[in-house]
Amino acid sequence: MACLALFHLSACSRSDTPAEPASEAATSSAPEASNLAAEEATQEITADFMRDIIVEISDDKYEGRGPGSSGDVAARKYLAGELEKLGLKPAAADGSWEQPFDLIGVTAEQPDEWVFSKGEDSLTLSQWDDFIVSSGVQAERAAVENAEIVFVGYAMQAPEYDWDDFKDHDLTGKMLLILNNDPDWDPDLFAGEKRLWYGRWDYKYQSAARQGAVGAIIIHTQPSAGYPFQVVQTSWTGEQFELPAGDEPRNKVAAWVTEDAARQLVGMAGLDLDALREAADNRDFEPVPLGITTSIGMDVTINKVTSANVLALIPGSDPELSDEVVIYTAHHDHLGIGTPNEAGDAIYNGAFDNASGVAQVMAMAKALMALPVAPRRSILVALVGAEEQGLLGSKYYAENPTYRPGKIAANLNYDGGNIWGHTHDVTFVGLGKSSVDDIVTAIAAEQGRVVKPDQFADRGYFYRSDQFSF
Repeated sequence: MACLALFHLSACSRSDTPAEPASEAATSSAPEASNLAAEEATQEITADFMRDIIVEISDDKYEGRGPGSSGDVAARKYLAGELEKLGLKPAAADGSWEQPFDLIGVTAEQPDEWVFSKGEDSLTLSQWDDFIVSSGVQAERAAVENAEIVFVGYAMQAPEYDWDDFKDHDLTGKMLLILNNDPDWDPDLFAGEKRLWYGRWDYKYQSAARQGAVGAIIIHTQPSAGYPFQVVQTSWTGEQFELPAGDEPRNKVAAWVTEDAARQLVGMAGLDLDALREAADNRDFEPVPLGITTSIGMDVTINKVTSANVLALIPGSDPELSDEVVIYTAHHDHLGIGTPNEAGDAIYNGAFDNASGVAQVMAMAKALMALPVAPRRSILVALVGAEEQGLLGSKYYAENPTYRPGKIAANLNYDGGNIWGHTHDVTFVGLGKSSVDDIVTAIAAEQGRVVKPDQFADRGYFYRSDQFSF
């Protein structure tokens, strides 16, 4: 399905030279010939071809493809070589295969304890069990002194829903305590149980920083996050990569706390977390100062590395449409080397996430190159880096595109391939957000399949992979 969708999204091939007027029979047979050529080209998509790529780049010699590592460099070189063998052209702005981008590695030395005070009372939370904290700034020291804790509900400003959790309160220099996700009690409000951008943790940190807050603490619950606190513990410790900071406001401290820790914290103020959550589910909610202050500081190690997006092009065949591009993305990175398992293996190989997605995109490129005439629009294969660190490679491309945004016809992203075999349905993450919906639905119907929306919309997958950068 994905490959056939690619041909249709590229608007069917045609010759560069104007054709002579055709007979009715010839005209009616043209779509059949085009479909036959597409069907023949799809025979190039084989399990063996994709398996070879998956096995290769998930090999231990690539060290888990962590951004900026020697394994990252080697994997990119391999992928560029394979794309060249397929006949694609290098597509970076300088005529090479790679669009490099700098990354800032931030490693915060997390304090063992975090103390909160109210008068003569104090509450001490333990690192790992109760909280995880990181630096929000790219500096060698991140510290907050005597910041007041203010509960701000979901920290959302959504004018289209007539919703503002801040109500013009001055939150400069405050430490904000924030609920995860967004209100889902009303199916007509914030798309009900479907998570919107307002429910994402990264939105909440950005929202707090725009208010002038020095820090933000998000309250973790498994239902609101879609994953256990263990995921926060493992993904928010160690080196965190970011693109170099611009002039946007940033929190000095970005933290998560468990629900139990949050209950203790608001209980110290004589308040109940459930009551605060209920209040935050209403438009008339206003920030609640807790009368609690806190100080926290951490030393930070800063490390600069470079990764790259691998870019390859299939030029379009239509003189009027070839300056438009359909971009197929898959991230080539994974998590690198981490904590050893019981067998002593510390390499996170990333076969499924996302060697399988890379293999899918390259298989489609192979099929496209087998067409007798190239697609009318150009096809850009973008194997992007540093996705696991926050969609950083695709974000860099979106901010530094090789095609003007108005000429990007579509982006289809592959993050984790289908390894289970034939299906009767097609799950389309982002259904309803794209102008290609009708095309994909029609092609699936031709195959006797149905298109289904994201089956776990409450987890916000649409915002968690590289398509969101576009």
